[in-house]
Formats: sequence, C-alpha cells, structure tokens
Amino acid sequence: MAPSVVFVSFRFGDTDGVSIETAKWAGAFAGMGWRTFTVAGEGRADRLLPGLAAGAGPDEAPTGDELDGALAGADLVVVENLCTIPLNPFASAAVAAALKGRPAILHHHDPGWQRPHLAAAAETAGLPPDDPAWAHVTINQLTRRELAERGLHATAIPNCFDTDAAPGDGTRARRALGVDAGEPLLLHPTRAIPRKNVPAALALAEALGATYWLLGPAEDGYGPQLDGLLATTTARTVRGSPPGVSLADAYAAADAVCLPSVWEGFGNATVESAVHRRPLAVGAYPVIREIAAFGFRWFPADDPGPLRAWLAAPDPALLEANAAIAARHFSLARLRRDLGRLLERRGWA
Repeated sequence: MAPSVVFVSFRFGDTDGVSIETAKWAGAFAGMGWRTFTVAGEGRADRLLPGLAAGAGPDEAPTGDELDGALAGADLVVVENLCTIPLNPFASAAVAAALKGRPAILHHHDPGWQRPHLAAAAETAGLPPDDPAWAHVTINQLTRRELAERGLHATAIPNCFDTDAAPGDGTRARRALGVDAGEPLLLHPTRAIPRKNVPAALALAEALGATYWLLGPAEDGYGPQLDGLLATTTARTVRGSPPGVSLADAYAAADAVCLPSVWEGFGNATVESAVHRRPLAVGAYPVIREIAAFGFRWFPADDPGPLRAWLAAPDPALLEANAAIAARHFSLARLRRDLGRLLERRGWA
C-alpha cells in the first residue's frame, strides 16, 4: 500500500497562503505516490477537529485520543503553521505532544516573532517546538536563518507554482466585474489585513487612473478600516472574485498587479504575476530581496511614474524575462524535487 501523509493546520480550503501552499504540497506528494489526507479546525478538510481552529479556547483543545484517531495510519504528518504561530497555543501543544517521536515536517510560513503583536505569545508558548524525529521547513531563507539562531536546523523550500498554467479568460472576468474593456484595472490579489498596505494600493490606483480590484476578504478585524478607505478613495473599486472567475482569469483581466505589503512570508503575487505575464508593483518588505535576487524586474509601489510609463509603452520583453525566471526557479517540478530530496535525507522516501 502507498504511504500516507496527513496535513494538519488551523484551517484549510480558503484563500490564505497556507491553504494554497498546502494544496500544492499535497499535489507534490500525490505525484510521488503518497496518499494524502487533511485535518483542520475549520474550512474544508477530510476531518475537522474544531479545537484546532485559530482562537479556540483551552477547553476545546483536541485530546490525545482525538489526535491519535485523526492521525491514525499516517506514515508522515505535515504541520502547516499550527506549531509555528500562536493563534491557538493549546492546539499547538496538543499536536506537538501527539507527534513526539514520530516522523513529521513542521512547515513554517510566518513565525510569531515576525509579527510584533504575536512575538511575546510565541515565546510564551515555546513555538516552534522541536523533536529529533521532525524536520523543519521554511518558505524563505530569512526564516531559515532566524530558526538557526534559535537552535533549529531547517530546510528552505520556497513557494512554487504551476509555471505552465494556461492563460485565464480576462474578458469573462471583466464582464463579471462590470469593468469595460478599455478601463485600466489594477489587481491586488490578497486578503485585506493591515500588513497588505491597502492605502498604498489605493494611492497607486488613483495615480494610474485605474480601477482597484481587491481580490480577497477583510480579516483580523480590518473590515471597518477597509470600508473607510474605500469610501474615501477617488479610484473606482471592486471587491472579491465573482462566481466562476479563477485566479488565472483575474490576472488575465488586469493591466497591472500590486503587492505593496510591508510584510510577507513570501508574496505569491511576485511569481504569479510573472507566470501570467503581468507587470507588478511591489513594496519593500524584507523577503522581497530574496526573490528579486533571481532577476525579476518589478516596479516600485510607492512611485507610480515608472509603471505609468511602462503601461503607456509596454515592453513584452520584461514580461517574458520574468516568466522565464519563474519557470526556471519556482516550478512545481522544483517543489517535487526539493521535497523528494528532503524525504530521502530523512529516510522517509
């Protein structure tokens, strides 16, 4: 029988980065012959344990028996950020105890110390935990180095993408949004939370005379602030993804993409915009330097002049060069290769 891997997190099946990347990892494992299962506190998973959800209280934490049942038969467990960030320390402790001495990968997306308001809670909770039977994986070199400073050896495997993805249907997306064919459209393909820097994205849309399209929902209590920003901007705004409109359709519909974030663990739009051949305006968040080092050419989010000039006289060579870099360094084939090597080193292949 094929080996099985169980993915565990606070939630799965949403538009957040952890859910998106977990689906890619599950696909990579399946491509290597593994059976895959998911366990989460909420969302869409093969098994739901509500006590794993972010914000669940200590009396809701799953028992050892519940976790043993959810993980029964797993040859390997991949913990997606649940033992990394203190959104439910009680669940983190329960999962760590259940995994003690058994093969597991702790996949770290954004440790608590990288968010000032969570740093103290992460330290109090002792996150991330460690065990000789486990492997740690980060999505960037910055976090790998920070783990090393804390005595934890980790392997960096960047987020990877379907670099052969077919173009989306931009006409269908614009029609669904009510955006005319010649109307400039600036895509902000993220959720709305403070670190995504919606004010900078709106300022860029205003300067370009473009309609601003915020793809994801407001979270972490950001709704009222977002409503205020959208009520006062001079840019036309649209929100959300209409039924039947895919992420590829959204990129195909956009004239340009923006990612003015002040912090990202990775920033998927950096590579997605390259795959879909759209110009990107970025903020100067720390990890962006790692990705830029591969040779991508982007525009500054805080200075609309260069992007405005490019849109007036587009240079397809820039888009083709970015697409080639994405295919060379961030493909799903690379993900399968990196995971395969990790499994072989640990004797889990």
